[in-house]
Amino acid sequence: MPTLKRADYGIDSPGVVLYLSVVGSVTLVGGLALSVALGRSSPVWGKAMFHTGFWLGGTLALTALLMVWASKVSKPRFREQMLDSVTWRGDEQVLDIGCGRGIMLLGAAKRLTTGKAHGLDIWKRERVGNDAAITMANAEAEGVAGKIELHTADARQLPFADGMFDVVLSSWALHEMSDAGDREQAVREAARVLKAGGRILLADARYAEEYAGTLAECGCDDIRIFAPHHMFMIPARTVTARKD
Repeated sequence: MPTLKRADYGIDSPGVVLYLSVVGSVTLVGGLALSVALGRSSPVWGKAMFHTGFWLGGTLALTALLMVWASKVSKPRFREQMLDSVTWRGDEQVLDIGCGRGIMLLGAAKRLTTGKAHGLDIWKRERVGNDAAITMANAEAEGVAGKIELHTADARQLPFADGMFDVVLSSWALHEMSDAGDREQAVREAARVLKAGGRILLADARYAEEYAGTLAECGCDDIRIFAPHHMFMIPARTVTARKD
């Protein structure tokens, strides 16, 4: 297991960030270079290349930088706001569906005394860099390794008993399922394992109304859809609910 001096929660959508960085940089440098090369022989084309390189390349590169800033600065701030909305006792059993490297999971664990935070993922290491060993190393760095337990499982088939958890979390995970039926099943499973009186918090890039509708069908009340936040420039919303 890797040893970390401080937690490393990675960068969301690293492939997208890399693509934007490379294409943006190449477009920016190439466009400016061509504008100089064509400036004397073809001023019109030179000007066109300058604007293409500066505006298009610059926009793509800036977008990549903003995505890194969102992952490293904005997302941790949002985590605190999201978790602060729960009234914690300290003895809760918590489930984080699609926990990844543990930013929400470990934030919840810090609020526990005798409780336990369970993180579940399918660990897409090749695609997004998620790895259970890294999550555990982050837990060690955050001082909460004894308060967490990691699981490998599908969100559509949670390996837990009915009503096992006081709080169920999921952030930027369920939208990865392209099929609406799969997302519905995942939300139903989240509601199934939630205790009566428990809270569920779902933050995602899309499908807020869809999640809210499914939670209502599962017998949840006090369902709230919060105003969009633009952490990753794509408007994302948080849905919270209480199980009857």
